[in-house]
Amino acid sequence: MMKFHLNDTFNKSLTADTDTSNTRRQVFGACFSYVTPRVPSNPKLLHVTAEVAELIGLSKEEVTSTEFLEVVSGSKVYPETQPYAMAYAGHQFGNWAGQLGDGRAINLFEVLQNNQRWALQLKGAGETPYSRNADGLAVLRSSIREHLCSEAMFHLGVPTTRSLSLVTTGDKVLRDILYNGNPAYEDGAVVCRVAPSFIRFGNFELLAARKDIVNLQALADYTIQYFYPEITTSGKEKYLQFYQEVVNRTVEMVLHWQRVGFVHGVMNTDNMSILGLTIDYGPYGWLEDYDPDWTPNTTDAEGRRYRFRNQPDIALWNLIQLGNALYPLIEDVPAMEVILNSYSHRFDAKFPVMMQEKLGLTSEYESDFQDELTTLLTASETDMTIFYRNLANVLKSDTPEIALSKIEYAFYQPDALVATLKTSWINWMERYLQKLNDESISDADRKAKMNRVNPKYVLRNYMAQLAIDAAEKEDYTLIEELHELLKHPYDEQPENEKWFAKRPDWARNKVGCSMLSCSS
Repeated sequence: MMKFHLNDTFNKSLTADTDTSNTRRQVFGACFSYVTPRVPSNPKLLHVTAEVAELIGLSKEEVTSTEFLEVVSGSKVYPETQPYAMAYAGHQFGNWAGQLGDGRAINLFEVLQNNQRWALQLKGAGETPYSRNADGLAVLRSSIREHLCSEAMFHLGVPTTRSLSLVTTGDKVLRDILYNGNPAYEDGAVVCRVAPSFIRFGNFELLAARKDIVNLQALADYTIQYFYPEITTSGKEKYLQFYQEVVNRTVEMVLHWQRVGFVHGVMNTDNMSILGLTIDYGPYGWLEDYDPDWTPNTTDAEGRRYRFRNQPDIALWNLIQLGNALYPLIEDVPAMEVILNSYSHRFDAKFPVMMQEKLGLTSEYESDFQDELTTLLTASETDMTIFYRNLANVLKSDTPEIALSKIEYAFYQPDALVATLKTSWINWMERYLQKLNDESISDADRKAKMNRVNPKYVLRNYMAQLAIDAAEKEDYTLIEELHELLKHPYDEQPENEKWFAKRPDWARNKVGCSMLSCSS
């Protein structure tokens, strides 16, 4: 029999919704509502992340059991547990949206394994009181994207939620993929997500907006007790320190996004983890042709609020909203402003260091040199991942022309690199080579250091789409292949060189490969 070391705290420490009916409604005076997952008609386990299973204390034998499938598909509730959906609000695209909540996520239980707390949550397991006009279900394509990306991000070294399993339900789900009035039935699926906690900025925002200070304080105290135990102060100092730690973790998360070229796509406050984890993989993407103004989200296509270059500023904006929610517990605007200002100071201190590491340089950051590179990468339609990875092959003894030839593979249209643009690249390479020759580190050591921060393999949207296309034909081998590939994104993996490639032409404007909707 499958055995978890259960240790529920969220639904034991905080106030439950007294209405236990699973009807869509406004929920007041509570942090969550009890719900039961929907029973799928014919669940099938497509993939399990063995490392995540091990984290929560499951053996290889246990994850192949019928009981495991029943739990991660929502077919059965694990004994002595009470699944629930969290109540939260949020600012969506900069506008207050009021109550949102877990509309298609159901928290199963928490386990304590090797002194580490893990919460298990099903995404796509049916409606909750927070589903509004939706059905609480998820489709196979979005579930594959979340399952693969959660793990890809972890192995890139980016703070993230994890994914334990991917299950098809045997049921059809109606979705309008582009929100253009053309809905179609798709295969239903459920992902079992794993994280220490799924608490978001929006959990605090909802309680503060309703002036429910009792539950607001209880939620803050709970979060600090279990996830920020290093905070031992009391009174307003306790909450100020908590706010500071959330700011610090958020800085680290966004720095990693910018380092690997990841674009979240939906940085609403309800999609911001209080633990500084990347959460909710919907319309995400990586910079393939280097465009700092690119967003993968069709809903954001006009305003581009969540474009790549905006992510650091949006994170700060979201932290301001969190500060507004925590204000009733602190009531000290100057002290809170100091913490908010520390975000920019911290980011501005760490970002240049990170960018220098990507270039393999230890010399002082020169903004004009970096700005010129950004201009060239954008003007040349350059693949960000390939550029930085191949830049490590440049030698101190190279001429600027030879150095440029080593990153030429990153250009989508290398033949267009002529006249002034080519001259600008040659000039930049000349400056870069001068900087390299001023460094004492050897070419080989520099390459090794650069390859530890510049991944060779990322989950490009076209790769995920290939796995989706195959899975819709009941071929799940590509899910496993990509899952394995992305466990070692910084390794050369010569046997997988085919994935070290620019986005193919067929994927340039294909749905699912360039722009995605929030239902993705």
